[in-house]
Amino acid sequence: MTDDDTTMTAGDERTDVERLDKEYVFGTWSYQSEVDPTEVVGGEGVRFQDAHGNEWIDFSGQLMCSNLGHSADGVADAIAEQAHEGAYFAPGFATEARAKLGEKLAEVTPGDLSKTFFSTSGTEAVEAAIKIARMYTGKQKIISRYRSYHGATAGSISVTGDPRRLAGEPGIPGTIKAPDPYAYGSTLDPMESLEYIDEMLMLEGDTVAAILVEPIVGSNGILVPPEEYLPRLKEIAHEHDALLICDEVMAGFGRTGEWFGCDVFDVQPDIMTMAKGLSGAYAPLGATIVTPEIADHFEDELFCHGHTYAGHPVACAAGLAAVETYQEENLIEHASEVGSYLGDRLEELAEAHPSVGDTRGVGLFRGIELTRDPDERVPFGTREDKISKGSTVVDEVAAAASDGGVYVANMINTLIIAPPLTITEDDIDEAVSVLDEALEVSDAAMDR
Repeated sequence: MTDDDTTMTAGDERTDVERLDKEYVFGTWSYQSEVDPTEVVGGEGVRFQDAHGNEWIDFSGQLMCSNLGHSADGVADAIAEQAHEGAYFAPGFATEARAKLGEKLAEVTPGDLSKTFFSTSGTEAVEAAIKIARMYTGKQKIISRYRSYHGATAGSISVTGDPRRLAGEPGIPGTIKAPDPYAYGSTLDPMESLEYIDEMLMLEGDTVAAILVEPIVGSNGILVPPEEYLPRLKEIAHEHDALLICDEVMAGFGRTGEWFGCDVFDVQPDIMTMAKGLSGAYAPLGATIVTPEIADHFEDELFCHGHTYAGHPVACAAGLAAVETYQEENLIEHASEVGSYLGDRLEELAEAHPSVGDTRGVGLFRGIELTRDPDERVPFGTREDKISKGSTVVDEVAAAASDGGVYVANMINTLIIAPPLTITEDDIDEAVSVLDEALEVSDAAMDR
């Protein structure tokens, strides 16, 4: 099962919508013979329902993007109002929604990040970041990491490390992969991986435009680096006259208990990308924000980037309403508080189940990594499984959770826990109880 596979058992009979979807629509990142879509019909709060009468706690926020849950009326109302007032104007025109959202992002992002290019997705935000870094520095190479995901378009998949990049290779020139701060499954200590990157920059000479990282790796396992990692990475980048780009598409907007993942480490990047939680997934919206120094560069140099839907009014209205909702409902603080409770409950699962090899994360951005052998750290799922047919034990655990009424995404060997920021401790208790039973599947599989 791939990381955006929302397939759940819905009985033997497909609805008309499911039949049509199966016949006429590509399932993403999937062998089409294995796609079995489930028709969803609605959601409320942290729960959603299908056409067969089943209901789930959304314990992964769909694809780690439904930060506001499924009933953010203020965002929905803002979308409708903007659609009636003016659904679309060319990017050369200014709209109130776009202007105010730009101002709002300058307010909530770290440091003096100030000027934004708006797009429609995380991958487009990363594409913009790559081009801006290259145009600003006059250099071409981008260093990223192996356990990473930055998007599906040509540039973004080229800087992506996980196996989904392989079918699209050769990618754009000038992309180089570095090791990760992965204490559980790497031969390098996280801080040793920094020394490796430092040496890479030295050996590449003055040709690297930027280092691109997820401050906290998302779909490749919820990898939280040591506290000193990201500050030192920025120093290394600047020592070699390279920029630091932080991909906050998944970790941003309260997911970590801070506004952004880099806030956890008190680091301001030179360029930051955003999407997903930017609109709470109520509209397709991405953003790339830069420092004043980078913005000033383009006062007299061509900003050679753009597209039809850059700063789409309806999407920007959704984004502005979403950010205002985070502020007005104190959801960032709430995510920090309830996130600590979630971490404690997941630790209890680890103590109760020998197949739980590791739990990690911050706030409401957490992962449960499974293992056949905790001493040898033998995984149930491998990187190759991500692009292969069939299911793994990790898929079976997720399916068992689904049968119990909890939707949880899984990536390679990790269950991704990233519920809406509105979740309560009672909701967490209910979901953890279901996971407790589901993990019996992986416990039993340890002897296979």
